[in-house]
Amino acid sequence: MPHYRALGDIPPKRHTQHRTPEGGLYYEELMGEEGFSSDSSLLYHRHIPSAITDSAVWELPDQRTVPNHPLLPRHFALHGLVKGERWRDADVVTGRRLVLGNGDVRISYAVAGAPSPLYRNGLGDECVYVESGRAVVETVFGRLTARTGDYVVLPRATTHRWLPEGDEPLRVYCVEGNSHIAPPSRYLSRYGQLLEHAPYCERDLHGPTELVEARGQDVAILVKHRGAGGEVVGTRFTQAEHPFDVVGWDGCLYPYTFNVADFEPITGRVHQPPPVHQVFEGNNFVICNFVPRKVDYHPLSIPVPYYHSNVDSDEVMFYCGGDYEARKGSGIGQGSVSLHPGGHSHGPQPGAYARSIGVESFDELAVMVDTFRPLELGEGGRASDDGAYAWTWAGRGPQA
Repeated sequence: MPHYRALGDIPPKRHTQHRTPEGGLYYEELMGEEGFSSDSSLLYHRHIPSAITDSAVWELPDQRTVPNHPLLPRHFALHGLVKGERWRDADVVTGRRLVLGNGDVRISYAVAGAPSPLYRNGLGDECVYVESGRAVVETVFGRLTARTGDYVVLPRATTHRWLPEGDEPLRVYCVEGNSHIAPPSRYLSRYGQLLEHAPYCERDLHGPTELVEARGQDVAILVKHRGAGGEVVGTRFTQAEHPFDVVGWDGCLYPYTFNVADFEPITGRVHQPPPVHQVFEGNNFVICNFVPRKVDYHPLSIPVPYYHSNVDSDEVMFYCGGDYEARKGSGIGQGSVSLHPGGHSHGPQPGAYARSIGVESFDELAVMVDTFRPLELGEGGRASDDGAYAWTWAGRGPQA
């Protein structure tokens, strides 16, 4: 995080005695990135945070992937993954369906109505986009409120749980890195402040404003972590005392929300390249968003994207609002994900190129993930693939 925050009761000097009202000691925990050489926070616990009483295997939802071979662009209709009222008993953590993944990032989808277990991701940061609904996210750093359009950024190993609110399903698009997820380095000063040319600033980032008070013993926590050979595995820890026993913390590492409506789009006389839409970056992947905006104003401009080959990356678009002009006629709609893999030239659907001439604004909302290693298909992707998207530019499928 680019700026410092403090919440609750902390001592005036770090790594010094912090006493309870009764004269006992609080337990200081350093949560830091890259060893001791990057952002960190200090949390003060009532109990020893490392005290566990049991450890057992947590059988994760299916994490297997298969190559996208033979190479195809694909359309995944995610709203069809959860049928009927099943979402009412599902939660954001154990109900995730893996759509796409590689060694750097995993993209999942969940529709939930039930509280999640306590959970932390030991592989990397999570960036969870709330497509619809609302929730409270309780974390060891405090409480966040999440609403439609929010990115919820959770640093690696942050213990938290999702509590959906209201009678509508909570639909979330989960981007799990094997690294940290942060604002692009080009948006930041050398000291970490968001610069004037960045499309958002610190005022748009909302961290916890109140601590979560929870007591209890022998509390279960689900942990996602690395197994032998680098595969993703799970463990169920039983912690001696509830992890939400923090009385205060300070530092530059903590969870926060950022709403897509606070992203200020960058436009120009001619079509701007996708990096102007970037919001976050991780190791070997970036996250961008396409928001409602005025479009190109050169008198001869063509506002929809030009046809392009992803030479070095796979492109994944999640369509979550408005009307995406370039994809009309492809079957893509709300809740769709398109995969345009490296090695395939793609662009607007037939007719969209000419129809866009003279258009002054686009009412569209999409979250894009570009990866620099090829993506494979997860169980949720295989289950939601429409099987027809690849042929929509030509208007006909494979020849017999």
